[in-house]
Amino acid sequence: MALRLALMIEGQEGLTWEHWRRLARTAEDGGFDSLFRSDHLTGLFGDSGRPSLDTWASLTWLATATTRIRFGPLVSPLTFHHPALLAKRAAALAELSGGRLDLGIGAGWHEGEHAMFGIPFPPLKERLDRLECGARAIRALWQGKKVTLSQPHYPLVEAQSYPLPPGGRVPLIIGARGERRTLKIAAEHADEWNVTRVTFEDYAAKRRVLESHCAAVGRDPAAIARSLMVPVIIGRAPAEIAARHERARQIFPRVPADEASWRAAGFLHGTPDRVLADLKRWESLGVQRVMLQMLDMQDAAAMDLLARDVVPACR
Repeated sequence: MALRLALMIEGQEGLTWEHWRRLARTAEDGGFDSLFRSDHLTGLFGDSGRPSLDTWASLTWLATATTRIRFGPLVSPLTFHHPALLAKRAAALAELSGGRLDLGIGAGWHEGEHAMFGIPFPPLKERLDRLECGARAIRALWQGKKVTLSQPHYPLVEAQSYPLPPGGRVPLIIGARGERRTLKIAAEHADEWNVTRVTFEDYAAKRRVLESHCAAVGRDPAAIARSLMVPVIIGRAPAEIAARHERARQIFPRVPADEASWRAAGFLHGTPDRVLADLKRWESLGVQRVMLQMLDMQDAAAMDLLARDVVPACR
């Protein structure tokens, strides 16, 4: 099976309808498998003046404005999305798009945006408990029958939710790095395990942990697709690569300052051939889809370069 490549952008860092329309066309015409975006309420590093187009409004537009690509949130935090509402929205968008939605969910992590908008931010254990209970509730609401779930968070009492999504479910992506809890939740509930901020060595170890959790719950690890979200800096010449790296640091000041540190973090950096070689290495470790995180969502030339020189080579 070919390695599938997606575009992924940080929607809270300046996304407008103009940019979103351009990104949709780039993904469709460029041969990318899918287009994903983050789900945050404000800039992650203190710039609350940047446009932050609502995630689910933008995905609803994408459902009818595109015809081929898959799409979804990466990820919608359950701290400010009730799972019953997510199940309802996801089913509706899956039907509207002909089954092309992938629903990514997470526990929520950015305390600053919660404080800014007065949204409760429970301790980590409770957030993980809510992720587990929320994933269970979403799954239950797509069963097509009345469901009662007695659980501490998001209980269901004779609950039903119609219409059901095409095929009775939307692929559920769970972002997970933590070996004790989140990988266990992914093993039990995810259709796709997504991970970020890992090295090649980290990934192999975490995949083994996922497989052990699958064995504990009696699930075949092969039933769970595996994806990676990774920032990418690409260019044909050193000056072009350096300029893109500097622009990424202007938008996200905390990303690594030089190529060595960037690569040590497991990120993609360099010419198309170098990026392709690293992607092939990820594929050899079992990754099936890579969400290429474009830190500068306005850099159409970088995305065009990926479409021309990298996407075809991964098919």
